[in-house]
Amino acid sequence: MSAPHVPKFAVRPGTTQAEWSKSDQYHNSFLLPLDEALEFALKNTEKNGIPAINVSASQGAFLNLLVKTMSAKRILEVGTLGAYSSIWMAKALPEDGELISLEVNPKHAKVSTENIAHAGLSSKARIVLGPALDTFPTLSPSPPFDLVFIDADKDNNGPYFQHARKLVRSGGVIIVDNVVRNGRVADERENTTDVQGVRNLLQIVKEDKGVDATTVATVGDKGYDGFMYIFVKEGI
Repeated sequence: MSAPHVPKFAVRPGTTQAEWSKSDQYHNSFLLPLDEALEFALKNTEKNGIPAINVSASQGAFLNLLVKTMSAKRILEVGTLGAYSSIWMAKALPEDGELISLEVNPKHAKVSTENIAHAGLSSKARIVLGPALDTFPTLSPSPPFDLVFIDADKDNNGPYFQHARKLVRSGGVIIVDNVVRNGRVADERENTTDVQGVRNLLQIVKEDKGVDATTVATVGDKGYDGFMYIFVKEGI
């Protein structure tokens, strides 16, 4: 009897979170040079007691490369935290580029402003304080945004996407972070508000014929998660 077929790239059983983090760090050691401004942002954020739930370094680099690839000039971010992702994206903007980040927490906004200033990016990036659903209607769609990065409370992912759609150009991109949640979104036994928020987003995007989208699952420093990449075919 022949041996059972084993997929060539089968996941090694028992891989731990520490090993996935080590993998991230190994690749980063070749591809991501140390950046003083980003390191300062991480340390200042931690010093001020803000949770370390920012994107990983490799995810930040992906956003930076996406901005460059798109030649983006106008970016909207929903959820600033300590401005780690904001700095990654703003660094890729041209001199006349603009990043607007929406943040509901005054302490987070204060620390983020410090981090952005330390990075020398105050002329390109600014924080708007207040609930994002209240701020969205005040934002000008002229010129439209090239890229929107949504990384805030997951309950409102659907409404955030719907507002973003009204501000993004045709050919623009919307990225929504944390849409896999360790596989919990696909688990029918899970009914937390964050999981329901992602499911609501999936249904809304499915029904929107003006976009194409996919979810990219990720594993690394931040555990098992993923982001939704949404290409806007019919924007403003």
